[in-house]
Amino acid sequence: MFASRTYILAALLVTALLGAAQQPMSRRGTSSRSDATGPDAKKEEKTEVKEGNAWTLTFPLGDHLESKIDTATYNYQRNSIPSMTTDAYATTGNFGAEGIDLLYFSRPRTETFFFEDALSKWVPTFAREKFYNVYIPTTILTYNFGGGRENHQDLLRADFAGNVNRRIGIGANLEYLYSKGCYENQAAKHLNFGLSTYYLGDRYELQAFFNHFNSLNKENGGITDDLYITDPAQLQGGVDKIEPKSIPTRLNAAHTRLNGAEFFMTHAYKVGFWKEVQVNDTLTRDEYVPVTRFIYSFDYRTRKHMFRNTNTSQAEEFWENRYLNPLGTQEYASYREITNSIGIEMIEGFQKWAKFGLSAYVSFQNRRFRQPTFYGLPELTEEETAQLTPLPDNFHCPTSTSQNLLWVGGRLQKDQGSILRYQANARFGLVGDVAGDLDIDGTIRTRFRMLGDTVGITARGAFSNLAPSYLLQHYVSNHFAWDNHFGKTRTFKVDGEMSIPWTKTLLKAGVENVQNLVYFGPDALPRQHGGSVQVFSATLDQRLRFGIWNWNNTITYQTSSNQDVLPLPALTIYSNMFLKFIAFKVLKLQIGVDCDYYTSYNSLLYQPATMSFHVQGDSKVKTGNYPFCNVYFNARLYKVRFFVMMSHINQGWFSKNYFSLPHYPLNPRRLEFGLSVDFTD
Repeated sequence: MFASRTYILAALLVTALLGAAQQPMSRRGTSSRSDATGPDAKKEEKTEVKEGNAWTLTFPLGDHLESKIDTATYNYQRNSIPSMTTDAYATTGNFGAEGIDLLYFSRPRTETFFFEDALSKWVPTFAREKFYNVYIPTTILTYNFGGGRENHQDLLRADFAGNVNRRIGIGANLEYLYSKGCYENQAAKHLNFGLSTYYLGDRYELQAFFNHFNSLNKENGGITDDLYITDPAQLQGGVDKIEPKSIPTRLNAAHTRLNGAEFFMTHAYKVGFWKEVQVNDTLTRDEYVPVTRFIYSFDYRTRKHMFRNTNTSQAEEFWENRYLNPLGTQEYASYREITNSIGIEMIEGFQKWAKFGLSAYVSFQNRRFRQPTFYGLPELTEEETAQLTPLPDNFHCPTSTSQNLLWVGGRLQKDQGSILRYQANARFGLVGDVAGDLDIDGTIRTRFRMLGDTVGITARGAFSNLAPSYLLQHYVSNHFAWDNHFGKTRTFKVDGEMSIPWTKTLLKAGVENVQNLVYFGPDALPRQHGGSVQVFSATLDQRLRFGIWNWNNTITYQTSSNQDVLPLPALTIYSNMFLKFIAFKVLKLQIGVDCDYYTSYNSLLYQPATMSFHVQGDSKVKTGNYPFCNVYFNARLYKVRFFVMMSHINQGWFSKNYFSLPHYPLNPRRLEFGLSVDFTD
């Protein structure tokens, strides 16, 4: 492993140094003539190659949402810490392992195939699929690693973007993650890759992508006794130290595999007119002005969840029920969705009176669910069959189910204008299990001048009345089975934010009311809360700077009206103090320490068999009230980024209760490195 890391780093460093040596010529795009003189000489020296832009798509019509090309130096090191995936993230510990965002307003909606919620930060999603328009081909290679032979962590990623011409672009990405974990039986391995392309013509547009992911995680069920972390001397006859890999775990033969793929394409034909545009005093050109877009989109998604456990004695202690096989578990469930959408859009701004855009669409979805079935295990004898847990009375859950759903929707938007911009989206379910479903949201943005700068204000509102997904209603596996008849979940939310540039302040606040909330109860089975749950959240993001000294803080207060159903930590803090400066005129440096912290709360529990997070019962185990701190060194030299970090530097200083979830300790102190090279030529 050490040799392979050395080869990777050597290759990246050599290429990076060669690129850095050529940087002033290729990156800046200055004239190759050293004797340039005259009035245009100074202008030539300042000419820079444009860096291009990026965007994501909206579903299902493929409208553009502005995004960024990931080449930022700021907090580059944070990408290697599992518990810092967000400002408050509960994780089973390992890099690439399951987790849940403890900031309620940052949580995505529950997926139709709920297993992928736990890995939503690690697997590709529609919302994060980027398209790039670059002026020169770009390849970004990244390699982050840490730990030693027994607990190493490696992430290798490659991103490519290039344009055939100004209308056609292609992209590709590859990511390989392998982490043995600092504790026993928690290794994680991910392989993700994707391709994308687009054609943006005057009349015809095509945008398409394909992505695939395959994630394999060992499940250890947590350590057998928290005292191995908080007070190891009590368990070891006075010996106060223990190697993390020596701590026994509740499971040692359990694995979860989640894989899937998605292919999306959207076609648009634009009808409009040509008009003459004045380029300068003597030159004009014809420009096509689109008026209406006719759109067809196609989306194909597959997901498969597999769970395996071959240790029968551990299973009997860990799980109460065995519905399908008493000898072990080796099961898989799958999901497939095909969506066809057609739409029409009146484009904003084709005439002065067209102050907004308006679109409407129809979507037809076919979904197919396959319940967990066994593979690779022998048939049961009569004696073994007698050991099975009987299913609940009147239980009915077919092994395969199809749904045919019909949606209609529309969008009103105003994306141009210096004072007011807005958008409103609505969709209604007409046929199938979504009949009567309603999903509406809207956003208003405005800005105004104050004290010589521009203040931005954004307000959002949303209302939905949606049926829970099929698998939350009907499911059977070896250890869990349910047959529910939940009602629709109604959600009303309003929130907003204000950005004050001259003080570098961002204020956010919001409130949400949820009726008939579906959650996983103390028995790890889905339940529906019959009443209402309210959540209030307020965030202050404040950045301070004096010369090269910087101190950035994000403080979030949130409260849930029912902590038994929706437990949340009340206060979350992310603090980052660092020095930021340029050395030797070319080396950009960020040197500092950052910490995240959230107050203690009645923590969620993790269930490996269903990859779900559920509330506790009578025993109220609290986690939180522990700062996780890192010392880091970030640097950028032209097209090269790299970092050195000592994570969890404060381990054992003030408290040993560093659990993210009950029985799942955070990673101990470790040294980590990272290198990213931007091969832009």
